[in-house]
Amino acid sequence: MPRRQTRQIRPFRPFRLLPALLFSLLTAPAFAQAPTPAASTDPVPAAVEVRNLTTPTTCAEEDNVSFALSAPSIQRFRVEALHPAYIGKIRKDSSAPDFSGCNFGDTPHPTDPRHTFKPRKVRLYDGKDLAIVGITFDSFWRPQRVPVTVGGRKDGGFHLIQFFDKRKGAQGKVVETEVLVLYPSDGYWRAKPLPAAHLPDNAYGSSFLMGPVQQDLRSIVDIAHIDIDPRQRTIGLRFTAGGEAQVAIREISRTRTALDVAFNPPYRTQAPFAMLRSMYVTEDNADMSRVAWQDPAGKSGDATVAEVSTWQASDIRFGRTAPSRHNTSAPDIRFSDFR
Repeated sequence: MPRRQTRQIRPFRPFRLLPALLFSLLTAPAFAQAPTPAASTDPVPAAVEVRNLTTPTTCAEEDNVSFALSAPSIQRFRVEALHPAYIGKIRKDSSAPDFSGCNFGDTPHPTDPRHTFKPRKVRLYDGKDLAIVGITFDSFWRPQRVPVTVGGRKDGGFHLIQFFDKRKGAQGKVVETEVLVLYPSDGYWRAKPLPAAHLPDNAYGSSFLMGPVQQDLRSIVDIAHIDIDPRQRTIGLRFTAGGEAQVAIREISRTRTALDVAFNPPYRTQAPFAMLRSMYVTEDNADMSRVAWQDPAGKSGDATVAEVSTWQASDIRFGRTAPSRHNTSAPDIRFSDFR
């Protein structure tokens, strides 16, 4: 899948990643025998099955990395965007697109679906410490126009919803920093913490899906409606496949941006409830090159993208330990606190 650029606002373009095979893997039962969930108002810690669906590529602008998360029953979990371990060593960031190994350039791919729209940009909310902006592109690969409500205000048809942290900077001037984005038409998210103190900005890298993961040329989550409460910092999602989720923005700091996700009712379908999407060409040309985890027994593991297949984990971090020449400052993405 051709990638969104980190500095310029432009839509994803679909990457045809073995659709039939990938779909069959996604919808296969996650466990041979699914235990009956315990009846409790306080969900117990859970383990999830992680499946590596990554394929090789030479193109740094394709999302060839896919890790699907599945479980017999999930009620809630946490997603965090965290600085890579080497963030303090970065003196010059690199976020420019690299098409050197690609069979397409900085233009729409000729095989991409193309649906046209009237471009617009709307400031949906402007509070003391948070701003929300909705953007409609002139074209997008899916035709869906998702209704959006922000603080009671009804709108919709946006291809990108941006969330900006607002806080005082030098000389008391308010600084807006984008920390989270949602693409309503295909369900993709990106998050990043506030930039490290020695850097003016930081890049997006890996993206993720939350909800019933389906296949439509590539992996997507179909969202029927979005309801944002800016004062409570919550994002309500109603899924086309059924069920709802509430995403709460719990922390925005120089350490992390943290999201707490709760399904209603608990998620109990065979399809993955979340997926990590990223890019890997080589160790030094990747938005994600390693995965670290803790298994249900508390034992830690660490491996490269190519060294893992399918396993169970209670905590998973997708990231990098060595600087990459592509999106050097982009964050690691961690999934944890499965219940």
